[in-house]
Amino acid sequence: MPNRDWDDAYANMAHIEGSDKLPALWSERAAAYRQSAVRIEEGIAYGDDPRERFDLVWPDGDPKGLAVFVHGGYWLRMDKSYWTDLAEGARANGWAVALPQYTLAPAARLAQMTQQIGAAISQAATLVPGPLRIAGHSAGGHLVSRMTCADSPLSENVRSRLQHTLSISGLHDLRPLMWTAMNKDLQIDEDEAQRESPALLRPLPGTRITAWVGGGERPEFIRQSRLLAMIWQGLDVQTDVVIDGKHDHFSLLEGLKQAESPLTAAFVE
Repeated sequence: MPNRDWDDAYANMAHIEGSDKLPALWSERAAAYRQSAVRIEEGIAYGDDPRERFDLVWPDGDPKGLAVFVHGGYWLRMDKSYWTDLAEGARANGWAVALPQYTLAPAARLAQMTQQIGAAISQAATLVPGPLRIAGHSAGGHLVSRMTCADSPLSENVRSRLQHTLSISGLHDLRPLMWTAMNKDLQIDEDEAQRESPALLRPLPGTRITAWVGGGERPEFIRQSRLLAMIWQGLDVQTDVVIDGKHDHFSLLEGLKQAESPLTAAFVE
């Protein structure tokens, strides 16, 4: 048995006051944004599974390129409908923003989710020309980091458009999750952890990735961000880590709504 309480290490909401009200607030804000004057195409299919859908938020004029944001939820919960308003910072800077969802555990294993996000990005890239930027939060940070590994599901053509990856509070070494109660549904074993952990894989040449984490987050998330940067810097790719003030796991995301925030700048500038 492990010496650490790994369930507590990953228990974000248990350490954030009032966090029980957050999902309803996220849903309400995202719904209001979808009712605004912003042009949004909802439910675009990238596969046959009911969860294989993304929304596409358009800027006011011709897009500078495509920005993709992948949601978190420990691969177990949430969907694209909670996060639509997080597109605003990139949209206001002239980017089209795709927000994909994916099949959740236990119905899918992590390897399938990796392939799904690759398919979603590829499909969105056929709809929006120009450069590509990708970002993800928590489990989504894991999934976008996987796009930059040597076994990336992205085609060479799509990879050639990818300028920067932003992993926000991402999970890059999955082995500790094997000790958590949620692994009953995730079903991560040693082999899958080795195959799906970005920190244990070789990055694609030319990768540019930033691991961005709040200074007020659970220490494990700060460790995970530093870990990816430390390992991939040694593999001669441009990897940075940013520890952002006192933000917690969720307040950190507010920056994506702001056109001139440092987080939005890291995403699309």
